[in-house]
Amino acid sequence: MGSINVVLLGTYIGVVLTLLVTPGPVVALVCAAAARGNHARAFLTLAGTNLASLALIALAGLTLAGVVTLSSRLLNLVGLAGSLFIAITAVQALHALRREKGKKISQNGGQGGFVVGFMTAIANPKDILFFIAFFPQFTGITGEFSASITLLTAIWVVLDFSVLTLYILAVKRWLPTKQSGRFATFSSLILLLIGVSGAGYSLLLIVNSQA
Repeated sequence: MGSINVVLLGTYIGVVLTLLVTPGPVVALVCAAAARGNHARAFLTLAGTNLASLALIALAGLTLAGVVTLSSRLLNLVGLAGSLFIAITAVQALHALRREKGKKISQNGGQGGFVVGFMTAIANPKDILFFIAFFPQFTGITGEFSASITLLTAIWVVLDFSVLTLYILAVKRWLPTKQSGRFATFSSLILLLIGVSGAGYSLLLIVNSQA
């Protein structure tokens, strides 16, 4: 491995932390799962989102290597499909919470889980934009492409796992049990808002590209 560009490394860490800390569909989904009292399910959700990130990093690497070519139209279509998936997931969660209203929150409820976490993260327009548009700007962090990708991936995995774990532990530590249902509902509403707004934005881009 060649010498590391410390300035570029610091910038990458700052950008990743900002992206992870900023509330989005992944954070909302993980927090909702934790609020329902099922922390094992919350960590399974986290594992799913982490794997999705690795898949997006692999796609970004293949694109940079010239193996895969992605058009802006295709990315907009993927963003639209992803946003619709996020919105549908939120609606299903809200229906489940409504059925449980006035009852004890089920720890085996349908919100979260490895597959849902993976699908939400892989379809998250914010993550797609980061890995396709911004991630390539940091591949010069070392003098070797493969070494740079490996280092950037390792940093992302550690930061992603750490930040989402802190969210889960914070919900577990400070959220009163009687408020868990309301918090899960709030998280699902945020998820729905992100999905609807993301779908609208992606649709607008698709229409404008055809004009």
